[in-house]
Amino acid sequence: MNNNDQAALERLTKEVERLNAHRFIRVQNSYFRLILFQFIRGLAFGLGSVVGATILVSILAWWVSQFEFIPIIGDWAAQIAKQIELIQ
Repeated sequence: MNNNDQAALERLTKEVERLNAHRFIRVQNSYFRLILFQFIRGLAFGLGSVVGATILVSILAWWVSQFEFIPIIGDWAAQIAKQIELIQ
């Protein structure tokens, strides 16, 4: 083995050690940490989905309540707007 091969092998060894010390790899190596990470990730995704859907539905209900000239949708949207105002 010549000097170039030995230097390349040493660089590769150092890089593998650095990657093994990375947080992502440490999380993947422990079942407990992996399950905890995925649980927290799921909670964040669920909370984000609920908050996003709430904001979207509120904006949509407000926008539909502006259509008072359409009899069916206007009455329905006005009732939704009243309910939202009661909740606040």
